[in-house]
Amino acid sequence: MASSPLVFTCSASVTTLRPSSKIGTLINRATALNSLVSTSSRTLYPPRHSLRFPFSRRPLYISNYHQSLNNDEEDEDDQQDLVQDLRVPNHWLIPSNALQESEWLRVTLHKWLDDEYCVEDTNIEISEVAARSYYESLVVRKEADLGKILLKMARDLESISYQESFHGAFSSANAAVQLISQRMEQQ
Repeated sequence: MASSPLVFTCSASVTTLRPSSKIGTLINRATALNSLVSTSSRTLYPPRHSLRFPFSRRPLYISNYHQSLNNDEEDEDDQQDLVQDLRVPNHWLIPSNALQESEWLRVTLHKWLDDEYCVEDTNIEISEVAARSYYESLVVRKEADLGKILLKMARDLESISYQESFHGAFSSANAAVQLISQRMEQQ
């Protein structure tokens, strides 16, 4: 029985195979299919060598490595000298001054929220809770560190429902602390 030649067409070339036996036919078909699959996979995906990454060509030598470590330690020392704790003035911790500052925050934060987002009932509640939290931080806890005031305020503001609002507890607390720090700069 004469067998007809098998012709597989690939985008790269045309391959003609003449199988001499059943095993040879299977091997030839597998080879042709493998070639077809590998050719099609090459056309679907870009070759790996075409990817470019920003690598540094400069080798890192041991002496440069130690030198860079020493420079990093010096930079950290310089940065620690420049970083200051943001603290409210001590006279704001007096209850009468704290009451004035918390009332100022309530009015200013409410106006800022209305201007920044849109006028909504939640803004009133946010500004009241933030002002109460600020007052408690100043008077009850005698806390002057703005970072700790921010965290307490964010926790207190989480009690509000923000379902119909454009902002949340942390964005509101951040806005309040930003307003407080701007007020500190003005005084």
